[in-house]
Amino acid sequence: MVLLHHHSARGEGPLAAECGTAMGEAKRRRENEDERRKEAERILERVSRDSETIGSSGFARTTNRLANHFLAKDSPQDDPIEVLGKRIGRLLSLIAFVGLAIYLFLTYVVK
Repeated sequence: MVLLHHHSARGEGPLAAECGTAMGEAKRRRENEDERRKEAERILERVSRDSETIGSSGFARTTNRLANHFLAKDSPQDDPIEVLGKRIGRLLSLIAFVGLAIYLFLTYVVK
């Protein structure tokens, strides 16, 4: 013999409780999926940003920085005299450095 329970129209009873639990679990699952998706997007963004840095070799980055330094690309480009002065000064400092290195090498290494 099967007994059927009649509950009020307010949704009380074991079936309503199971539906509420299932809906709560579905909502939590959706929130967890949203959090995981956002975390995955952050990770992918970080990986793409880091791969740009790692993708180019250290030597290539250093040469680009050196070229930009001697071409005075770090100074404001609206003043051509300032740019020319920086280029000349940096070129003269490079010549002085190379000359000093040669002098020291010939003086102390090659005797």
